[in-house]
Amino acid sequence: MTTSSTRLPSTARRGQASRFARILVVVLIMALLLIFFVLPVIWLVLAPTKTAGELLSQSPLSFGAFSNVGMAWSHLVSFQNGILFVWLKNSAIYSGGSLVLTLATSIPAGYALALTRFRGRKILLTITLLVMIMPSASLVLPLFLELNLFGLIGTAWSIILPFSFFPFGVYLVYIYFATSLPSEMLEAARIDGASEWQLFARIALPLAKPVIALVAFFSFVGNWNNFFLPYLVLPSSDQFPIQVGLNQLLSSTPSFNPVAGAGLNIQSPELALSIIIAILPVLVVFLFSQRALVSGMLAGSTKG
Repeated sequence: MTTSSTRLPSTARRGQASRFARILVVVLIMALLLIFFVLPVIWLVLAPTKTAGELLSQSPLSFGAFSNVGMAWSHLVSFQNGILFVWLKNSAIYSGGSLVLTLATSIPAGYALALTRFRGRKILLTITLLVMIMPSASLVLPLFLELNLFGLIGTAWSIILPFSFFPFGVYLVYIYFATSLPSEMLEAARIDGASEWQLFARIALPLAKPVIALVAFFSFVGNWNNFFLPYLVLPSSDQFPIQVGLNQLLSSTPSFNPVAGAGLNIQSPELALSIIIAILPVLVVFLFSQRALVSGMLAGSTKG
């Protein structure tokens, strides 16, 4: 009895030690995530509240003054006669135009790949998957040559048309329609005399709202944050989207380019504020579409 009674407490202690070790590992992982991901965001939000000198002398996570935010804002607005607003407008035009074309092409393409059988279907699906996993930078050179062949370099179409090709969106729609759209419903509609267009427009599209929202969100975010292609095909500053404009702001900051930034009021606080302004549209879209995004992510998880 004595031996068994001593074993039970030792087993309980080992179990408690194991639980404590697991909790400790989780805490350490969360601490690392906090250091590498959350703290830089906090620094970015607080940076415009300080002057460039205070950013170097004060604590990185200290708060400065709201007056410094106003000063940084006035410097940004006066930079090249308010070109920041032109960059934001260009990003909205490029991203919005590409989004419309993306939805107009990705949704029918995914539907056709999932629910119709035609010659070359498997080849198209394979090509879609291959392009989806390819680095986007690897397509910039052939896209540039193609756009140059059609004389589109330096126009808005040189951004809108390439951004409209969204293979990941096609694949998302394909997965949704292949797994969640009841085939019995489509067959019943065909028996009632519905055409293929009516099946798509009146049955498939209304049921696909969650995945359409998901494709729209990923397309908008990807287009808004794209840098490499606009940097190559747009020659003029007043055509730049905000991401390329941020690069010009960076080159006008004395901390990074003392020669080009001499005499300008663009310092580190102004650069931090411009980054916050650049990500605000994506943040707003995300906050207002959370429910649709969650529904879209769960859309293909169960068979309809």
